[in-house]
Amino acid sequence: MEKGDVFVISAPSGSGKTTICRMLVQRLDNIKLSTSYTTRLRRRGEVDGRDYYFIEQEKFDKMVNSREFLEYASVYGHLYGTSREAVRSIVSRGQDVILEIDVQGGRKVKGELPEAVLIAVFPPSRRSLEKRLIGRGRDSTEEVKARLRAADDESKELLAYDYIVVNDDLEAAVNRVEWIVRAARLRRERALIRLAKLYNETGEDNHGESDR
Repeated sequence: MEKGDVFVISAPSGSGKTTICRMLVQRLDNIKLSTSYTTRLRRRGEVDGRDYYFIEQEKFDKMVNSREFLEYASVYGHLYGTSREAVRSIVSRGQDVILEIDVQGGRKVKGELPEAVLIAVFPPSRRSLEKRLIGRGRDSTEEVKARLRAADDESKELLAYDYIVVNDDLEAAVNRVEWIVRAARLRRERALIRLAKLYNETGEDNHGESDR
């Protein structure tokens, strides 16, 4: 049976990765966005089980101890984690899965799943990132400065990702990420599984065809 791929999408806070991920799921068939667990409080408009699974610190610690997380990390004072079983369940059904996680998590996923595809999203400039963070109206001045400092450090690590996409235009950025996913689906390993399945279903062979 064909197994799905794991795609990790990471970016400095405010670079548009959440919007890109959601648009990608709307455009492509057979792909799901993994929902992370977090200890942070739910923001206005967020829905438990859709945006995150909002849990207490005690439950998060129990999940860590029982190795339920494929990856987990502390980000701006809160814990975030990806369920190992949820990812396994999705890819075992032949579906691709997107992990919208930070660079710490991306590094851990690559260590556990070397075949995972890591995609880094960058803003067109540091100034544009600052404007986006301020424009969200979500963070205080000090929090914006902290996120910008973190972005400087994250950007160095993101350069080691498999693919780099600059979000200078949202539509173009989504298209670029979509191309990466479609290209991964055409890799030799997955293509051979599809061919074998196709030939088994149709019973076709190449009798009567030229050797060339």
